[in-house]
Amino acid sequence: MADKKDPRLSDPRFSTRIEITVPFHDVDPMGVVWHGNYFRYLEVAREALLKQFDYGYREMEASGYVWPIVDARLKYIAPVQFEQQIIVQAQLEEFENRLRIGYQVFDAHSGKRTTSGYTLQVAVHIASKEMCFVSPPVLLERMGVSL
Repeated sequence: MADKKDPRLSDPRFSTRIEITVPFHDVDPMGVVWHGNYFRYLEVAREALLKQFDYGYREMEASGYVWPIVDARLKYIAPVQFEQQIIVQAQLEEFENRLRIGYQVFDAHSGKRTTSGYTLQVAVHIASKEMCFVSPPVLLERMGVSL
């Protein structure tokens, strides 16, 4: 199984950083980002990451697969507030049997980490609706790697 030490994952296409300015509609009455909104920030970073190796959501569907999230975890280290600029970093950590993407959220000005976590996605064949227990060859082709 591939992990963070897998040299194939050192390709810069398998990591991305995006900047977001926290909008007013994402915060609670205390001015702090409501915990569920962090998943939206991860989604933006995940989509940017997948597009870097030409396997965004439209390409996934066109290839005959969808990749639902089956597990997610976040650790809230420090609060993020209205109008704060944050950097969301997404890094592909596993790909052979599932997609595991790790995330780090940082304050854009101080560099202080505010949040960390991961998501797990598995391939589901659209026509049969069956979950795949290994990643389909199209993913490996798009990544330019072999097992």
